Amino acid sequence: MTTVKQDDLPSQAKPFEIPKRLIWEAWKRVAANKGAPGVDKESIDAYRNQLGQNLYILWNRMSSGSYLPQPVREVLIPKEDGQSRPLGIPTVNDRVAQMAVKMMLEPRLEPIFHASSFGYRPGRNAHQAVNQARRHCWRYDWVLDMDMKAFFDTIDHDLMMRAVEKHVPEKWIRLYIRRWLESPVALAEGGLQERSRGTPQGGVISPLLANLFLHYAFDVWMQHCYPGIPFERYADDIVCHCRSKEEGEALLKCLEQRLTECKLQLHPVKTRLVYCKDGKRRGEHTETRFDFLGFSFHARTVQDRHGQLFSGFNPGVSGKALKRMSSAIRSLKINRSTTWTLPMLAARMNPMVRGWVTYYGAFYPETLKRFLVRIDLRLGRWARNKYKRLRGHKRQAWAWLKRCRESLPGLFVHWDFVYSKGDE
Repeated sequence: MTTVKQDDLPSQAKPFEIPKRLIWEAWKRVAANKGAPGVDKESIDAYRNQLGQNLYILWNRMSSGSYLPQPVREVLIPKEDGQSRPLGIPTVNDRVAQMAVKMMLEPRLEPIFHASSFGYRPGRNAHQAVNQARRHCWRYDWVLDMDMKAFFDTIDHDLMMRAVEKHVPEKWIRLYIRRWLESPVALAEGGLQERSRGTPQGGVISPLLANLFLHYAFDVWMQHCYPGIPFERYADDIVCHCRSKEEGEALLKCLEQRLTECKLQLHPVKTRLVYCKDGKRRGEHTETRFDFLGFSFHARTVQDRHGQLFSGFNPGVSGKALKRMSSAIRSLKINRSTTWTLPMLAARMNPMVRGWVTYYGAFYPETLKRFLVRIDLRLGRWARNKYKRLRGHKRQAWAWLKRCRESLPGLFVHWDFVYSKGDE
């Protein structure tokens, strides 16, 4: 007599038809993304140790309708203003479930999303948004720099579900999205907090849901009411381009009303109307710069293709980003690491610096180059502390470091970026 294993039973016996292959593919993506444990403290590796059992139980519960997500673990990320940004970390099991739903919905939603929506979308990135914003700043004199107050924490669940139901006929997806939205938060200081609005930053499904919400709250509304005003949106980070101050002020007034209808709120201080002042724009305004995705837009000296210098409104690494990078370099305590060799310091620093160069070096790299020279100043202090013959001799230490740079130009990532084109 042949014994039928439970794993071989057809999924049609369940109330919801969820392919096992979907759960398996979702796991592979979650494992590749890594990430911290949730409230159950179970890591990716620990989950993998009982992978077959874990995935079968998850599929079984999702297919039967009995799947209930665990609370999300709150992690507080310090902000520059002294406050904290809360992230909600789901368990590995819940991340797999969310990834399965994301894999179902993303191909369905991508075709409807606006061309000027860049955040958390396949094939789109922040550089594309910044580049488009740069082009629009050349053509339009004014920018409405929008900042939504606690967007991820204030998304209305009923409005969110209305948007979901417009595109999701599957009852099980609707059911579990509602449960994820309402899942309580395990607070960092202890205790559980029930949630009646918002979707936690840190969840796999949250960026897709946020894009869907703002697609209807902002993108579609702008396309219908202000088709002549271009914009760039990266999640809830938005800039709109206007021809005049009056047009910008009118847009701001209407947007405040629109977002109030969607139960959102613009930050009263951080939302600003900015004049894109450069060498050709002679008007005056109190606000002549804005930050977008880590880049500061303002008048900068640039060179045209004929070698002539002029003042153009362009993006470059922002002051806030430079402060974060400076703090990261200080935390390495390079000048005190005298037991380390130069290659060891390079191996320690290069992954971090490579990320800065790749991201912030894409636009107006001169500002970043000037900043990265500070690393060499710290390496010079490190050399004076490490080698007796260089102590008290700044010029000799700098000359020694220059010889190292010339003999091993690829040792440090920033050496090639800063000095390779005769910038010394």
